[in-house]
Amino acid sequence: MPDRNIPIIKKGVRAAAPHLFVAELRTETSRAFLSIRNQMIAEFLSHPITQEIMAGPNAPNISGTLRGRGNLFSFIGFEEGDDPVQPILKALQSSEIVFDKITATGIYSRAFIPTADEIFSITPMPWAEGRSWAHGIESGISGLGWYISKRGLGRSGGGIQSSQQTLGNVKFKNVQYISALLNKYTKIIKSL
Repeated sequence: MPDRNIPIIKKGVRAAAPHLFVAELRTETSRAFLSIRNQMIAEFLSHPITQEIMAGPNAPNISGTLRGRGNLFSFIGFEEGDDPVQPILKALQSSEIVFDKITATGIYSRAFIPTADEIFSITPMPWAEGRSWAHGIESGISGLGWYISKRGLGRSGGGIQSSQQTLGNVKFKNVQYISALLNKYTKIIKSL
């Protein structure tokens, strides 16, 4: 959930016209914010990382993070049937604009979207308490050399971790994900 104590924007707009103009300004500001929020959610849902994880253990590695070795859902080790992107989606959907004061001469508002740290706190690795899979997408997830992609195996039904390294010197390819999305839309909302 967005931290309601830290707005991404806090600004007042003075209106040089009567109260009716202020009400219209509030309506237009709300409409613009909702449009931006919906764009942010659509971009999140269409991101290759999100698409690959939502597709489950048998999806192709469309994100290119594993270099042809299975997919993120099974590599990260989600349980078959899990919906790991749902908490992120709910957090993004909870983004809001709050109007603190509306008078005949002005409108004062604050906008809230989740921070990257808030998203990281609601996306735990299924096997490593205190670590975030969403953060790992950006900073790296180790163990690709020990990962065996095979349908029907492991908690995900898409692979297991071997007791010995199967391929030498293979690395997870980090990808900009949540931080880049939130930075982009914070800037857009600030310009509202």
